[in-house]
Amino acid sequence: MSTQTAPLRITVWGENRHEKTDQIVQELYPEGMHTTIAEGIEEHLETNAVVRTVTFDDDEHGLTDDVLAETDVLTWWGHRAHKEVSDDVVDRVQQHVLSGMGLLVLHSGHFSKIFKRLMGTTCSLRWRNEDDRELVWTVDPAHPIVRGVSNPIDIPQQEMYGEFFDIPTPDETVFISSYSGGEVFRSGLTFKRGRGRIFYFSPGDQAYPVYHHPDVRRVLANACEWAANSGERALPALQRTLPV
Repeated sequence: MSTQTAPLRITVWGENRHEKTDQIVQELYPEGMHTTIAEGIEEHLETNAVVRTVTFDDDEHGLTDDVLAETDVLTWWGHRAHKEVSDDVVDRVQQHVLSGMGLLVLHSGHFSKIFKRLMGTTCSLRWRNEDDRELVWTVDPAHPIVRGVSNPIDIPQQEMYGEFFDIPTPDETVFISSYSGGEVFRSGLTFKRGRGRIFYFSPGDQAYPVYHHPDVRRVLANACEWAANSGERALPALQRTLPV
């Protein structure tokens, strides 16, 4: 968990495409998935966070250099428009992560340009969308991200994500999910890139009310606190050191 005393500055990024065209998503998230995600974080962090939302259709996808400089933790949910995200914006987000901005990548964000860039792999996996029950099992009970969370988190309906998940070996495996079809998946993972902390959390298909689930909302709030960097925001730099 971050030790900083100032309120966390959290930016929730949403693709906001399904909400405009899919009736089921509109009914589940009438104000957009990004709004529900932001509300879940706010309800647990209360006065300890300032949360804003931005979307794909905002200028520069809402992720200008000024916005990112004022963001301690960025959350990312995308699906349909991965390929449409500006490479310039991806470059910018990557630089801020390497400088120390925290990043939460959610569900199908595993296939986003920014996550694949930071992982350096295909980030491919197995999937099936047939109303599977997902049980999210805590495998690191001492980790701050699991504080106050049920074990397992029982998600009655969800898209199945299964192994093999083509990612680098994570720094920490916090959660592993099992599904009604017998599959398992590394569903809560941490990574460090440069000075930045990254958390990937897989539950959250748009066709199900996952971001209304109280345990999922707590996980995201805990993860924002964990990912925040209380130290200096600066790119690691090449330094010539003279002998003493």
